[in-house]
Amino acid sequence: MLKYWPVSSLRVRTPELELRWPTLEDLDALADRGVEGVHDPAYMPFFSQWTDGEPATVARRVLQRTWAALGAWSPEDWTLYLAVVHNGTVIGCQSVGARNFGITREVVLTSWSGRRFQGKGLGLQARAALLELCFAGLGAREAVVVVRQDNTASQAVCRKFGFVARGVQVNAVRGERVFSDRYHLDRGTWEQHRTITAEIVGIEDSLEMFGAGDRPPVGASAVRHAVTAATMSGVQNLGEADHAPS
Repeated sequence: MLKYWPVSSLRVRTPELELRWPTLEDLDALADRGVEGVHDPAYMPFFSQWTDGEPATVARRVLQRTWAALGAWSPEDWTLYLAVVHNGTVIGCQSVGARNFGITREVVLTSWSGRRFQGKGLGLQARAALLELCFAGLGAREAVVVVRQDNTASQAVCRKFGFVARGVQVNAVRGERVFSDRYHLDRGTWEQHRTITAEIVGIEDSLEMFGAGDRPPVGASAVRHAVTAATMSGVQNLGEADHAPS
């Protein structure tokens, strides 16, 4: 743990895996996963297209986005990248971002995993762990995920957790017009679909860094904001749609 960075002690554990603040070794492993492959090269699920390019370029992007988020962090505007670890092996990344979280209580989620670890149910465990952190740990009211309409695997994951499509986003990906669904999950619906147990460690000392304060109780119904999700710090993540099949 970093003495002056309490978020570095954060852990979320499920029966199958752990989400944790990435060490330098974890970042190297995440870069390796990115180079090894995250999706079918013929299909780009990410708006940022960060997986396109030479292996060294892809690897550096994994490191730089994590460091950039760390350097720009404030309680009013933050993005958290967590390494997903299964049986001692880093298999992918889950992230959550927010702007003015203490007021909006809304977060944007993204995720990706190494292609060789997909299709084993690990993505579901990782998403369950992140939702536990957001709702139980930070006291969020609503979580948002943006997924390409033709990304059937990720669409299915969203529906499994009770996310509801509310709105469409248009982006340019590899020179083509791409449509994505904006999925929303409120606290009450999350509670109804909460089937995977998760344990949060090291959150109490970090709450102020997330703008969560003392994490006051929040109601089950989501606060509706017409433009919040489009203007959050996580808008960079939102645009990337790092939600590859898991």
